[in-house]
Amino acid sequence: MRASEPSLERQEVLKNMLKHDCGSCHGLTLQGGLGPPLLAQDLANKPDDYLIDTIQNGRKGTAMPPWKPFISTAETRWLIQTLLKRAP
Repeated sequence: MRASEPSLERQEVLKNMLKHDCGSCHGLTLQGGLGPPLLAQDLANKPDDYLIDTIQNGRKGTAMPPWKPFISTAETRWLIQTLLKRAP
């Protein structure tokens, strides 16, 4: 999956969102909490479309909200790539 790069300023906003907003449920180190871990090894075998849909539309019946109002599909792809590049 290739994603266009958001501006450096937007990348910082997205990284902050990942750390604080996503981290509030997935754990500040993204190793899991209320939500499942977001570590590279946990995401590696998940289809891109599944991850994009989960982030953009949330998961009914869970605490996972839709992020579509706040981030674009391209930014979602960039976030997924960022997570997949993170060392455990």
